[in-house]
Amino acid sequence: MIKVAFHTLGCKLNFAETSTIARQFVDSGYERVPFNSAAEVYVINTCSVTENADKECKKIVQQALKQAPGAFVCIVGCYAQLKPDEIAKIKGVDLVLGATEKFRIIDYINDLNKKQFTEIHSCEIEDANVFTSAYSFGDRTRAFLKVQDGCDYSCTYCTIPLARGISRSDNLNNVLNSASEIAQKGIKEIVLTGVNIGDYGKGENGNKKHEHTFLDLVKALDQVDGIERYRISSIEPNLLKNETIQFVASSKKFVPHFHIPLQSGSNKILKLMKRRYLRELYSDRVATINKLIPDCCIGVDVITGFPGETEEDFLDTYNFLNELNIAYLHVFTYSERANTEAMQFENVVNMAERKRRTKMLRILSSKKKTAFYNNFKDTEQEVLFEFEQKNNRIYGYSRNYLRVSVPFNNELINQKRKIKIGKIDAEGNLLGELMPEF
Repeated sequence: MIKVAFHTLGCKLNFAETSTIARQFVDSGYERVPFNSAAEVYVINTCSVTENADKECKKIVQQALKQAPGAFVCIVGCYAQLKPDEIAKIKGVDLVLGATEKFRIIDYINDLNKKQFTEIHSCEIEDANVFTSAYSFGDRTRAFLKVQDGCDYSCTYCTIPLARGISRSDNLNNVLNSASEIAQKGIKEIVLTGVNIGDYGKGENGNKKHEHTFLDLVKALDQVDGIERYRISSIEPNLLKNETIQFVASSKKFVPHFHIPLQSGSNKILKLMKRRYLRELYSDRVATINKLIPDCCIGVDVITGFPGETEEDFLDTYNFLNELNIAYLHVFTYSERANTEAMQFENVVNMAERKRRTKMLRILSSKKKTAFYNNFKDTEQEVLFEFEQKNNRIYGYSRNYLRVSVPFNNELINQKRKIKIGKIDAEGNLLGELMPEF
């Protein structure tokens, strides 16, 4: 059997799509092997949110060819859609597939001989208007289920609409069928993924209007047998309605965890970014969650060093976040992206200052996480354990996203157990103690 290996850069959505593409190869008679082993074919699914993701692509190609110098290398994903000619210059790349072509990858591999010139198949992004279902399976104990793709927003720093096209959604029945398939495979937790999942229902069945809302989606999924946990991935604050928060508060399956992008705590910067809310709406959403779901984990995305961000603007963000009752931050240092509106903005923040601000917010994030974790010391939490093990300990997550480890036991993989929460270890994770089962 011809061996094929995969590597994914970027978001949960990319992982869902890589897993689906991998199943196409297996169904076509290929043998899937780990990326760090020799293979005849390597598929690299790329991201292009930051400059580092682009650089990472070249490094991963070199890693693959070091393991198998004559291997056929295919690059797919957002970077492949945005800059196919740039990828074609990377030594050893044979095939580049854009936003829609990646799901027909088997059709494009006619032979596995190395190409003298890289073959490129990349659609105009206006043609990326059809939804392709995807979900991950086999890589971990949680499944990433794609429910939406693309984005109609025009944030001035973002390349995603250029890489993935317009907002469009999976048919509600397809989503429910996929959730049932995942349940039949023994997976207990599903993470809902997309580019802008709060916009779910737009583009369903090719209809430009919303056929269903995100609330319709979560209510329907809550009724699927076999899935014990649903986790909502990143959702825009203006699309996270109070009705959805209320439903999660009463649901036994949707867990108390929201990840809500903020990007800046300065209204001036939010307007420059063309975000669709101001900080007052954001703080209102957080307050509603804190009131209805007191033990909820709230994660926040934030960008430092956006053009025009003064020290005063940054301190506005810092102080705003410091006062919010949240659990952690994902901090991104602003990087210029080609063909975005922000590339033309004045008052550029120098890179050293961007990184200083990033460091300050990451320290704040560590403090927030420690404070959140300490709230649950000496409590009992239900933890779903994953395959991950390190230093002879196995790791898992509570419903509200506490990362907990106990001494390794192979029988715990993909099992939910009651755990007594102890202290925080040197790496910032919680140590736990198995409670006896009766």
